[in-house]
Amino acid sequence: MARLSLFLIFFWFGFLKVIMLSPAGPLVNELLQNTFLGFLPATAFQIWFGVFEMIIGLLLLLPKLERLTFAVMGFHFVTTIMPLFILPAITWSAFLVPTLTGQYIIKNAALLALGMLLRSHIKPMSETHRYLAEEDK
Repeated sequence: MARLSLFLIFFWFGFLKVIMLSPAGPLVNELLQNTFLGFLPATAFQIWFGVFEMIIGLLLLLPKLERLTFAVMGFHFVTTIMPLFILPAITWSAFLVPTLTGQYIIKNAALLALGMLLRSHIKPMSETHRYLAEEDK
């Protein structure tokens, strides 16, 4: 259920960005303009970010790619919390009082925690697999 829930959230929210119906669209555009990525076209960036989220959703359905999936989720988390620091007027109404937008961002911590929980249940590589992995290098 956890894997399916994460898939639904990432794929659905990503799809909304791709078709330009995401309520987070204006936030993504504002963040883009306030960072070093301001030279990118906002529409194209939003579509590609949505595709990125959809890929994360699909990766969550592939148990053999869990290590990659959760590394990418970690990167996604870092990028999505940026507005809390870069756009405080939009994300905070007072000290430690997030706006609805801030709450939307903070919930990503719960998604990452759920992803980490799934990641913690991955069996460690056996010695044979480690040896084969080293041999492939």
